[in-house]
Amino acid sequence: MKILSMTATFGKLEHQTLELKPGLNVIEAPNEWGKSTWCAFMVNILYGIDTRERTTKTALAEKDRYAPWSGAPMSGRMDLNWNGRDITIERSTKGRLIFGEFRAYETATGMDIPELNADNCGEMLLGVERSVFTRAGFLKLSDLPLTQDDALRRRLNALVTTGDESGAGDKLGQKLKELKNKCRYNKSGLLPQAEAQRDQLEQQIYDLQDLNKQISLATQRQQELDTWVIQLENHKAALAYARAVEDASHVEQAEAVCDQARQALQELENTCRELPSQEDAQRALQTAKVMQEQQLSMEMEQRMLPAAPEKPDVPERYRELTPEAALTRATEDTALLESLKRKKKTTAAVCWILMILGAVLAAGAFVCKTMLPAPLPLVLCAAGIGLTAVTAVIFAIASGKQSKKRKALLARYASLEPALWLPDARDYADRQKQYEAAAQAHQQLLEDLQVRREALAMEISTFTGSKDLDSARQQWTDAIAAWGKLSDARRDLQQAQSHAQALRAMANSAQKPKFPDELTQTKEETDSLLANALFEQKQNGLRLGQLQGQAETLGQESSLRQQLKQVRHRISLLEDYYRALEVAQNALYAATSELQRRFAPRITKRTQALFGKLTGGRYDRLILSEDLSLSVGAQQEDTLRESGWRSDGTVDQLYLALRLAVAEELTPDAPLVLDDALVRFDDTRLAAAMEILQETAQNKQVLVFTCQSRETQVLGN
Repeated sequence: MKILSMTATFGKLEHQTLELKPGLNVIEAPNEWGKSTWCAFMVNILYGIDTRERTTKTALAEKDRYAPWSGAPMSGRMDLNWNGRDITIERSTKGRLIFGEFRAYETATGMDIPELNADNCGEMLLGVERSVFTRAGFLKLSDLPLTQDDALRRRLNALVTTGDESGAGDKLGQKLKELKNKCRYNKSGLLPQAEAQRDQLEQQIYDLQDLNKQISLATQRQQELDTWVIQLENHKAALAYARAVEDASHVEQAEAVCDQARQALQELENTCRELPSQEDAQRALQTAKVMQEQQLSMEMEQRMLPAAPEKPDVPERYRELTPEAALTRATEDTALLESLKRKKKTTAAVCWILMILGAVLAAGAFVCKTMLPAPLPLVLCAAGIGLTAVTAVIFAIASGKQSKKRKALLARYASLEPALWLPDARDYADRQKQYEAAAQAHQQLLEDLQVRREALAMEISTFTGSKDLDSARQQWTDAIAAWGKLSDARRDLQQAQSHAQALRAMANSAQKPKFPDELTQTKEETDSLLANALFEQKQNGLRLGQLQGQAETLGQESSLRQQLKQVRHRISLLEDYYRALEVAQNALYAATSELQRRFAPRITKRTQALFGKLTGGRYDRLILSEDLSLSVGAQQEDTLRESGWRSDGTVDQLYLALRLAVAEELTPDAPLVLDDALVRFDDTRLAAAMEILQETAQNKQVLVFTCQSRETQVLGN
């Protein structure tokens, strides 16, 4: 295929035309002239533009990148020679589908070419898929190193292993894979679809059965709700009728209250005519209140008077004695007690002397009995003992008499010490005198208060007309209360009349319920229940309709079960088919695995020849690995090194050689396009490259887009 001309409204190109010729075409133009845009147009006019591609943050989709700058719809045409025929292909934008309208026709006659369409145009004209053309026959500086592509790998593999570019074996393997994937690929394919259909039918049957149960329950519930709504509405009517009856009763009661209030007002008016005026009663009541406060003040004064002095207790020793007599007797008793004490001491001293004398006499007689005549010691001894005994008796008698007198005195004063008798009597006399003085003062206060009370009582009697103050106050209080009741009665009558009028205005009328009411809910409860019932009735009706619609959508259960039976049979057949494809695929893989180990010898040989010519014979060894990466060795180098060890220019030349070799084998009928692909070549290797391109141009059209003049100069030389 040879391109004659291209006309484009594409990116910055606006109805521009590029004329070409068979053989080698060098298009020299500055940067931003549109060289890359023409290259992109060439690919997209042949293969169409991918409208599904989306612009990302890092890359623009081609439909956005090459949208016409003028805003016009994207369009273009290409005139070319294909198999000796001059034809024209056109693409234009249709609605939102960019390049969506396609036409291919003979340039001279305008007759359509039916074998070409929008989908197969590029592959039919060039003989390869889009990816193979853009990687094998379309060279740009930015992607000179050849990238792997499944379509490119498949064609290369078929070419270098079988000598048949059509790749029948690979196509068979691909077909088996496609058929197998068609049966099952992860979760897609006929088998998963059938299994999904089976699961869906089983679920539909289950859902249909569940829906039928729900429809039955919803229908039953709808009937219950209908009955319940009728009962609630009837109960609501019954409540309204009862309220109307109650309102009428309230109006009657209010009118009766008005009559009672009117009668009470009349009675109070009659009563108040015989009473003092409200102002006179209030003044009299205020005066009575002042008098009563005076009474209370005097009572409070009486209660606040000091208590009557308490008569001091009279000790037993002073009973029936005046304070003066008690003081006199205490004085005498104290003196008598002192006298008894002195007598006791004197008597004791005399008696002790006599007793000692008797004892001495008896002891002397006993001691001197030998010295005295015989009867004399006995007489003296008896006389001494007798004197002692008589003295002891006399002392005992005298002591007993004194002791009785002393005990009598001590018993009169109980446990009081004799030294306190006289102070105690003085204290008793003083307390009696103080009591008599306090009692006289207290009696004088009582007599003064009594005089004032009697004067107030006389004033009250004169004011009340000989009535007691409480009765008079009650009379005036009753008069004031009567006038207040009269005012209240007038207000009550007015309120009763207003209330009756309001009740008459608000009284409702209602019809009797349609049938006897047996519900007991209040109006608020009934309204709430009715609202809930109506809402549930509506919701249940909607749900019932939805359930019935869903059931109708699912279809009949018998039909679903028949479909399920057919799908299960289909799954069984597909599983057998899938197992057969696996057996065939394994057999084909075993047959081609040996050929695939000999993947690249033919491409390697041609690439080595081209690379040696580009580098003036410097590199004489080259290996192409299965992933299309290259390793080369120069003369006098012991080992091969990957392309990363070489200069950028050498790498460009290495991959140009590989591209040319691949293009010769895979795209023999397609033009070879170079877009600034020779920029990093030195002059010597550029000349070698242009020589190779001239040789290539003898068999196919070659388009060289460049921003430099070196290529033209080389050709001129």
